[in-house]
Amino acid sequence: MKAVVITSPGGPEVLQLKEVDDPQIKDDEVLIRIVATALNRTDILQRMGRYDLPKGDSLYPGLECSGTIEAVGKNVSRWKIGDQVCALVGGGGYAEKIAVPSGQVLPVPPGVSLQDAASFPEVACTVWSTIFMMSHLSKGETLLIHGGSSGIGTFTIQLATYHGVKVFVTAGSEEKLAPCKDLGAAVCINYKTEDFVARVKEETGGKGVDVILDNIGGSYLQRNIDSLNFDGRLFIIGLMGGVKTEVNLAGLLARRLTVQSAGLRNRSRDNKALIVSEVEKTVWPAIAAGKIKSVVYKCFPLAEAAEAHRLMESSNHVGKILLLAP
Repeated sequence: MKAVVITSPGGPEVLQLKEVDDPQIKDDEVLIRIVATALNRTDILQRMGRYDLPKGDSLYPGLECSGTIEAVGKNVSRWKIGDQVCALVGGGGYAEKIAVPSGQVLPVPPGVSLQDAASFPEVACTVWSTIFMMSHLSKGETLLIHGGSSGIGTFTIQLATYHGVKVFVTAGSEEKLAPCKDLGAAVCINYKTEDFVARVKEETGGKGVDVILDNIGGSYLQRNIDSLNFDGRLFIIGLMGGVKTEVNLAGLLARRLTVQSAGLRNRSRDNKALIVSEVEKTVWPAIAAGKIKSVVYKCFPLAEAAEAHRLMESSNHVGKILLLAP
């Protein structure tokens, strides 16, 4: 099969489409012929040599995919050859075929094309496992999403709104905030022209929001703490703003705040299967009802993975970027 290989750590040009060995499935796995995969920021870190792969993961990038099942392991009962599915994977999505544990496979959501289904597994599992399963975001609360126009952001706006949450977002331009508003965000903040802490306080009568989903990390930590209501929860899922900072902890004590963080890729197969099962039960019905739509900015052929990475690194996109297998 063909797969995108990271020939050496570096820029987008190190991504090359090459002939590689076909994957071999285990007894509890299925073989998927991939139709599409989606880019994630982790792919860029992996390409640059700044991400330690969990043991046993594929060397090829790509954390989600959609396609058709071509073979099933002898212990797999739910899936059969010919099923159209999407999947959360531990790498290997930038390829024509992939072996996936059966517990990490999902049916294509009703009303979604097989191609667009590739945009859902990673964001759905990330968002549900963090701010819902761990931070217990619930109806009537307020949520601030940093990077509202990203793949994670556009999905979270819709899911949170569906659950009766008032959504605040930050983004770097009015062009990026407009689609956030269209998707349901109630308060849209241009972080380049406004102080998001001041705006959050203004919009909440000085209280702050209940939950923050943050992909920035270090440089936003103090301001995130300052933006939280009593019993507020900050969930960090990215470190684009650095890994170190100095912070005043008094606000944590005074307002009983919780700071949480978790990745998805380094979880065990059993834990991923549990999250996938919860996502199918709780998120898929919202997609089927048309309350959550796929937001795909652009599709590239697999051979143009480098161009897709350049687009993601430019941050000139809204929603997800897909790679289409030959």
